[in-house]
Amino acid sequence: MVLLEKFKSHDRVQYDPKTGLYSYRHDFNFRDKATLLTEIQRQTRKGGGIPVRILKEPWKEAPQAIEELEKEGEVLVTRTVKDGQLRMVFWNEIKPDEESGGKQVEKEFLDLWHQLKVPNDVDLLKALTSEGLQATASEAPAPKAPSNTKKKGKRSTPRQRQVRITNTHLKGEIDLSRDYHTVGK
Repeated sequence: MVLLEKFKSHDRVQYDPKTGLYSYRHDFNFRDKATLLTEIQRQTRKGGGIPVRILKEPWKEAPQAIEELEKEGEVLVTRTVKDGQLRMVFWNEIKPDEESGGKQVEKEFLDLWHQLKVPNDVDLLKALTSEGLQATASEAPAPKAPSNTKKKGKRSTPRQRQVRITNTHLKGEIDLSRDYHTVGK
């Protein structure tokens, strides 16, 4: 009886006294797209997204709803590199406009951006060296693997490992070469 009471009071078990049925209590409780979006918004405001695998537990159609919300611009989704599966979902706080496809940038920032002049390659290299900096390559060269060319005349023999003697604290008291297993019983 005590075990049954502890089971009923467990935080992950939901007991219905009318039907006498037990069910698993999920982290989130939703069954439609609007409630899913509310949960995603709540979690994003706390400072993080939600793994999609956790959202699939209470509602199996959650991935399809997430993809619809992504197309509507309501959520942002990270995907796996290998197969493009949904990984994490975040609420999109900045909704895109129909005209520009994003939030309007302030005119002051646009003016500052357009005033910047990028020097040509030669002047850029001179400016970098005058500041004590170096230009980097667009792609880092791959490190070369060490060559494994051995001389044919010499063959290396495997080194002998030093054997570690254990149980030195028992030396003199017990003969470690004997088997003390008793026969019988």
